[in-house]
Amino acid sequence: MKKVRRNSKVKDNTRIVVITMSILFFITVAGFYLFNLYINIDISKEYVTPNYVATKTSQETVAEIKEADKTITQVIEEVSKTVVGISKLKEKGNSIFLQDGTTKLGLGTGIIVSEQGYIITNEHVSGGKYSNCYVTLENGKEYQANVVWADSDLDLSIIKINVKGLPYATLGNSDTIKAGESVYAIGNPIGFEFQRTVTAGIISAVNRTIKIEEEEKSSYMEDLIQTDATINPGNSGGPLINPDGEVIGINSVKIESAEAIGFAIPINIIKPIIQSYQTSGDFQEASIGIFSYDKNVIPYLDSNLKFENGIYVVEVIKNSPAETAGIQKGDIITRIDGVTLNKMSELRHYIYTKKPGDEVNLSIQRRGITTRIKNNSRKKVMLKREQ
Repeated sequence: MKKVRRNSKVKDNTRIVVITMSILFFITVAGFYLFNLYINIDISKEYVTPNYVATKTSQETVAEIKEADKTITQVIEEVSKTVVGISKLKEKGNSIFLQDGTTKLGLGTGIIVSEQGYIITNEHVSGGKYSNCYVTLENGKEYQANVVWADSDLDLSIIKINVKGLPYATLGNSDTIKAGESVYAIGNPIGFEFQRTVTAGIISAVNRTIKIEEEEKSSYMEDLIQTDATINPGNSGGPLINPDGEVIGINSVKIESAEAIGFAIPINIIKPIIQSYQTSGDFQEASIGIFSYDKNVIPYLDSNLKFENGIYVVEVIKNSPAETAGIQKGDIITRIDGVTLNKMSELRHYIYTKKPGDEVNLSIQRRGITTRIKNNSRKKVMLKREQ
């Protein structure tokens, strides 16, 4: 019996050894297979995780980002330093916006555009040329200002205070603005206790024309910037700025019967005048001697009158250069010195770059026929000084 048990034990041990060797063989074969499979895997470059190394270039990028991260809050804060309050003495004269508007609109806004003390505002805020008004700066100091230039049709004026070294706003390019762009209006909507109120919005449209009726008379304002930024009466004369802090318009009129509709006058119209005052301290305003409207106004005047290009002459001033040159009511001015005209503001802007005595060439359409009025003919157009 003892011999049989010993043989059984030997068999058990042999079985364990065989099983163990089989397992080790299987593990070895599997490991070898997996190793070969792994070394044959193609790891392309697009799956390789790049090593990021901090360099001088990345440090400069961070600095640039910080510099570019200038918030609109900071921009508005800087522009607000150039915004002033304007009040004027009660005087005779009428505003194109309100009956006896110079009495009712005793407060308004302006924007400093030169360190020499030149300020842009609305004509109905400052009063006419050679009149006086008072300017309150951001620091609370008050100065008497003289109106050195004004245009009631444009509702723009330039006033000057005898102060130098003032912070001044940067003028943008109103010719490149588009509907949908963000804008901000800054002004004094009710009075100086609410001075430098900021409202935000977008450019709703450009090249707008509106009809203004007052005292049974009609007038038109053309090429306006329409915005939904809130513009109250005290905002008149204040700046409409883009996110870069550039002035693209001067806030002017609000339609009282509609909500969220305000208008600003494009800044490019007055740029040549500002530049003249900055360089020479004077501006000699030249005039052709006509009143003209854009084609957008024509439907108000005559629904049957249509034309593709140019501006429509509605009145020729007696004894003016235009009358001397033979321009007539109903003519359509298509070009001036070869520059194509489609808006009255384009004609104004061009004339503002000239001086009294300069001569210009006009191309006109009369009853469908194009005529050119040349300088070397008897019908030359010599600009006259505006009185």
